Amino acid sequence: MEKIRKYQTFFILLLLVAVSFFSWRYLLSPGYFPMHDDMQAMRVLQLHKCLIDGQIPCRWVPDMGYGYGYPQFNYYSPLPYYIMEGFHLLGFSILGSVKIGFILSFVLSALAMFLLGRSLWGNFGGFTSAVFYTYAPYRAMDVYNRGAVGEFWALVFFPLIFWAIYQFLKSDKRVYLLWLALSFGGLLLSHNISSMIFLPFIAGWTLILLFVLKKWSLLPKLFFSGFWGIGLAAFFILPAILEQKFAHTETMLMGYFNYLAHFISWRQIFFSTHWGYSSSILGPGDDVSFSVGIFHWLFALLALIIIFKKRRGEKLLFLIALFLFFGAIATTFMTHLRSVFIWNNFSFLAYLQFPWRFLVLSTFLFSVLVGGILKFIPSKKNSLIISSILVFLVILFNFGFFRPARWYDITDKEKFAGELWKKQLTISIFDYLPIFAQMPPGEKAPEEPIFIEGEGEVKNYKKGTDWQKGEIQVFRQSTVRLPIFYFPGWEVSIDGQKSNFVYDNFLGLITFDLTEGEHEIFAKLKDTPVRKTGNTLSLLGLIAVPVFLFWNKKGRKK
Repeated sequence: MEKIRKYQTFFILLLLVAVSFFSWRYLLSPGYFPMHDDMQAMRVLQLHKCLIDGQIPCRWVPDMGYGYGYPQFNYYSPLPYYIMEGFHLLGFSILGSVKIGFILSFVLSALAMFLLGRSLWGNFGGFTSAVFYTYAPYRAMDVYNRGAVGEFWALVFFPLIFWAIYQFLKSDKRVYLLWLALSFGGLLLSHNISSMIFLPFIAGWTLILLFVLKKWSLLPKLFFSGFWGIGLAAFFILPAILEQKFAHTETMLMGYFNYLAHFISWRQIFFSTHWGYSSSILGPGDDVSFSVGIFHWLFALLALIIIFKKRRGEKLLFLIALFLFFGAIATTFMTHLRSVFIWNNFSFLAYLQFPWRFLVLSTFLFSVLVGGILKFIPSKKNSLIISSILVFLVILFNFGFFRPARWYDITDKEKFAGELWKKQLTISIFDYLPIFAQMPPGEKAPEEPIFIEGEGEVKNYKKGTDWQKGEIQVFRQSTVRLPIFYFPGWEVSIDGQKSNFVYDNFLGLITFDLTEGEHEIFAKLKDTPVRKTGNTLSLLGLIAVPVFLFWNKKGRKK
């Protein structure tokens, strides 16, 4: 019987991958498509250079910041780019690797939602939830309009976190603590904004389950697993939080990126079928979709009504359904202007920039609940029919959104050459620019150091991702400036001896004096105590994975 169930599950998973095809079919085409955040390929290229150069984990990207480099991955969630870089190392082009990353996220998020949905509603309910999750309009906008890689990958980990907590509290099996740690760490490393707004829902989900199942004694183990997940992501989140003061982040909250300009209307959320590829603008006239999905909220409401009628015998499922539905309503409320008093009183919300980012949670919560329609149908035949109808409707009405506005026949070589390369060097140049630079540079960084005072010659100068070195022949005492923004951790050695330098200039560039003669220069970005601590915690977290598996396997045998 157990073997038959495994075959059934395997078949459902294969079917789910096949059904999801219409959401990512265009990504199989050669070439590339335009997106608002057209930096995904560039970030993969920069990460590739880091890994080839031995900078692990990658923090400082060498080409961005107009060639002066800056600490992109000290602050920007890196996991999706490591995954895409993995495919590039296997031989795929960078543009192809970005598209594979999107496809993989579509597939993995569907499979993750199936696990959660099945644990709550059974196979048919899980399958239905997964398809609704895949074909939510906001997800099409995330990929084919915005190109929001980090937020899109966060959707893989939302259902995995809920599923791991639910399964652990239901079964008390330790393996789900590992799943929780890995999925929570994955979320933290995929999109810090999504992590921030999802945390209250993790807490609410856990409290409901603990309240009904009366398993409060397991709470310390859940905390342990959560801290384990934080440890796995510590190499990124510790510097991102504790070293935030060393980078310009104020531009992320100003002008176009001020949240006050991006609230949306109830019509856009619940009733609009409009589709467009423009940007978010002030007022309800956006030529872009912010729909949560008409079928998504309608069928979620229907599921709530059905479960409400069965509430006496299904207290846990009823409370879960209430939590999912009203959680989804609360997140849609956060996208509307009437929630502005909340935004004004919680300053950290400003870092979301766009209130409609909360739709990523609405999409998740409504999709989970839709599968509840199938929970109490006794006949498998009727369940199959109803599930097929629901799946057919959501695909029929939404699959047309899952396509790019245009498609370009372009290769990596063309993407990273000429004017397109210049655009990649300068796009979002103020984001994460070291605070020591008053403004971004107006022209590309020189290929070698320049003499501010004095006279000399630069020989055999080489640049790595987080280092530069060369020989400088000084004819008379000089002041030399390296083409590097200063950032905590940079050290300069002259003739093998650590040297002092200054960076009190308009661009915050590393500058030092040299005496007459020939000198060997070596500049290297070292880890600060914060980064070292984060690296150590993440390494310990990784080592703990096989140790935990061995311990768990040994415990099962006993």
